[in-house]
Amino acid sequence: MNWMAADYSSLLWWLDMTGTYVFGLSGGMLAVRRQLDLFGVIVLATAAATAGGAIRDMAIGDQPAAVLRDPSYLVVTLIAGLTAFFFHRLIERASKPVVLLDALGLGTFTVAGTQKALIFGLPPASACMIGVLTAVGGGVVRDLLVTEIPRVLREEIYAIAAIIGAGLVILGDHLGWPPLITTAAAVSATFTIRTLSVHLGLRIPRAP
Repeated sequence: MNWMAADYSSLLWWLDMTGTYVFGLSGGMLAVRRQLDLFGVIVLATAAATAGGAIRDMAIGDQPAAVLRDPSYLVVTLIAGLTAFFFHRLIERASKPVVLLDALGLGTFTVAGTQKALIFGLPPASACMIGVLTAVGGGVVRDLLVTEIPRVLREEIYAIAAIIGAGLVILGDHLGWPPLITTAAAVSATFTIRTLSVHLGLRIPRAP
């Protein structure tokens, strides 16, 4: 498989680190908004940043999970939490910062989860499911910790964006696209769909 090129593991690691930092920052920002203390900010950042990857690794049998093998994950998570704690006023100047960070994390973790599932030999449908679980797992845990209904269960377009991103990864693998092109396309598509859905107020239909 093209995904198993020698330089691919490095790309996967950087995707994981990017997703970990961004989701950690989104968790930390949510904690600051809920007026949690420093410990609470770090806990929420850690939950948001690592839960999805841990679920992914457990599901595909990569044990112990990468977050437990590589200290870089926890270091990046700590940096993200501290960034949110000390620089939240600066970050809040951006329009809908938590939504933007969440959308970027959704894209990077979708790609990382789907790609890793393909490396482990899972069929396309299963790889797509693992990619979505990786992307939404941290957000679900983050939202539950502050007693919010997880975004993936609301009528917002959230998981659908991850499914489309995972589909692009699978398509790129099937067609033999270079990993960087596939990654850029899938992350961009997931991020764009998610942010546009929020900006335009697009929602999944509810039962009448």
